[in-house]
Amino acid sequence: MKTSEFDYSLPPELIAQAPIEPRSNSRLMVLSRSDGSIEHRHFFDIIDLLHPGDVLVFNDSRVIPARIFAHKQNGGGRVELLLLRRLEPNVWEALAKPGRRLTIGAVIELGEEGTPPVLGEVIGIGEGGVRTIRFSDEETLEGLGRVPLPPYIHLPLDDSERYQTVYSRVKGSVAAPTAGLHFTPELLHRLEEKGIRFAFVTLHVGLDSFRPVRVEDPRQHPIHREYCELNEEVAQELSLAKGEGRRIVCVGTTSVRALEATSEGEHIKPFKGWIDLLILPGHQFRMVDGLITNFHLPRSTLLMLVFAFAGGDLIERAYREAVRLRYRFYSFGDGMLVL
Repeated sequence: MKTSEFDYSLPPELIAQAPIEPRSNSRLMVLSRSDGSIEHRHFFDIIDLLHPGDVLVFNDSRVIPARIFAHKQNGGGRVELLLLRRLEPNVWEALAKPGRRLTIGAVIELGEEGTPPVLGEVIGIGEGGVRTIRFSDEETLEGLGRVPLPPYIHLPLDDSERYQTVYSRVKGSVAAPTAGLHFTPELLHRLEEKGIRFAFVTLHVGLDSFRPVRVEDPRQHPIHREYCELNEEVAQELSLAKGEGRRIVCVGTTSVRALEATSEGEHIKPFKGWIDLLILPGHQFRMVDGLITNFHLPRSTLLMLVFAFAGGDLIERAYREAVRLRYRFYSFGDGMLVL
């Protein structure tokens, strides 16, 4: 297995720079793992493609205002931080640019001129510009930051809520679980009326969403830990559905990782903690019967997961078809349903 096997060419104009309105009007490519067929629909048609009793698994993590601008203490240079994960009270792991300015013991100041600054001290150094920072007042960080958009989106958002799912609840992600951006409250209501069951897990999207696979053997890629919570009620719902032969359809790759990392055979238990599962072709899926996802970056772990679930031949054909028919790619792009 080589990372180059997960590469493809994408015309830059197909990278969606703004979301479709309304959310559910995006296009939807429907793939069948059983017969290899490809069908072209709209996302709101998903109600016709799911059966009563199916369980949709959503990630209810909410994107935090993780992009923060600061400067070194005593009039030093400007620094940009991307908060990645909270290690303990007041201590965060952050991606810093330029990282070379922030050595151990360096102090940065955050906040508006004329207000008492929040101080951050560098207490640890990781690879690729990652720093561990202890802040003097963690509670004010949210008011100082901005919701971070992926680097391939160059247009500002008029409404930052458009980069949140309508069911987001638990703060902690640095990027949206974007497969869920297609759902509207109205579509969710119609799905419930049809008898589709909902289950919510929490997995905070972390550093790996921003890191391409740079090694030629993807098995050597350093996967980063992500915080996950799955409660007793959800565990019982999923185990019961599996036992009764009802389909479990994950909304997004993050939901897939949450279920596959915490399941034991076709049974799942409550979980709270860190997971670091890298899903590559050859993975034996235990819980997941269907996947709703977007079109992912080349050479990314997300694309590798989709290859693992649907099969390389089908996904390669689907992506060629998506480029030919000018689907919209990445976070604000169109959707894919694999059954």
